[in-house]
Amino acid sequence: MGRIWQFGDSIDTDVLAPGQYMKSPLAELAAHCLEAVRPEFAAEAKQGDIVLAGNNFGVGSSREQAAEILKFLGISCVVAHSFAGIFYRNAINLGLPVFILPPKDSLPAGLVDGASVSFDFDMASISLTAHNKHIQLEPLPSFLKDLIIDGGLVPHLEKRFAS
Repeated sequence: MGRIWQFGDSIDTDVLAPGQYMKSPLAELAAHCLEAVRPEFAAEAKQGDIVLAGNNFGVGSSREQAAEILKFLGISCVVAHSFAGIFYRNAINLGLPVFILPPKDSLPAGLVDGASVSFDFDMASISLTAHNKHIQLEPLPSFLKDLIIDGGLVPHLEKRFAS
């Protein structure tokens, strides 16, 4: 269970992981995540919350800290209409679930900022608690699900080579 943090289009990696804090420890860098668009985000995000965004989420540089911070803050998944390719792959490589939303005109009205939701990784779905509605997300291929379940690419490869 968590709540939705809703964002618009083209949230870039410099907003997720601001450049002036890149040499800081992860906890300090995370404290500034998304502060340019939602100053309260880093302090108020809780384990199980979901980031819901428009198109081109994670556009910008290849800094993998952008995905790492969201995972560090307890975000259970990022759901968007589309992702920048490098962010999408970085998120999966770090074990952060990322899913594609169906078209905007097919989404229920209750999918709004602050709404209470639950996320089902295996079913690739979000449930709106108050509205008893389920949103089917674009499922991930099984090999990507395995990477995420194992905690990311490095733990997945370590597990694979150990067996």
